[in-house]
Amino acid sequence: MNILEQVSHETMVFMRGKYRLDEIGDGKDELKFKQGQKTILTIYIHEDKFTFLIIFGKKERETFEAQKDTFTKYISDYYDNAKIFHDGKWMYIDVTTLEQLEEIKRLILIKKKPNRKPFAKEKAVYSKCGQRCDLCVHYTGTTEEQRLIMVENLSKMWDVTDWSMRCKGCYSDDCYCKDDPCNAKECAPEKGISECKECSEFPCIKATSADYRSMIHTEVHYADEITWGILPYVPWQYEERG
Repeated sequence: MNILEQVSHETMVFMRGKYRLDEIGDGKDELKFKQGQKTILTIYIHEDKFTFLIIFGKKERETFEAQKDTFTKYISDYYDNAKIFHDGKWMYIDVTTLEQLEEIKRLILIKKKPNRKPFAKEKAVYSKCGQRCDLCVHYTGTTEEQRLIMVENLSKMWDVTDWSMRCKGCYSDDCYCKDDPCNAKECAPEKGISECKECSEFPCIKATSADYRSMIHTEVHYADEITWGILPYVPWQYEERG
């Protein structure tokens, strides 16, 4: 991935991993992350950059100003020059690097505390690419009650109605990908390793079944669709990195 692609991917990993929000795109060049009618973050897509719009009310401005000296001049200048309207200080911040994105993440955390409840890891079953087999609709250990919830949201996300395939997991003898290797299972052996998690570039775009939907987009997807249609198939979405 080039730098902008990395920014795009890392943005979605952060937003989806920390927050349970609706993703409302305009089909052109804009994506809003919303909780009900409240917009938490807006991203504008350009050929050579992303522009993040974050609006700070009075309380958020007080929080930012108390730690302003820990931010770079790049961010501080955007803050100082941002216009104040009736609903707060509107910061349009251009982002082209991962370093700038890291500061944007801090601003987002000031805007809203994380609200995604992680899934328990005690009984987690991982695949070779780091995905959660136990959160997959195809996994044989998934209960029928849970599968009904998954199927409803997966169908909305992927416009597919047949989710009947069953798999016992990546390390089982009858793994679904055994005879038709997925991208992850083809890539790791080529690098001389047995699984993606051993790779210095993990997690990369090849380690996700969510392909282009793990990037900044302009589609409309609601929170439950993201939870069951994307996150189980993207490494480290439900847990802290370590």
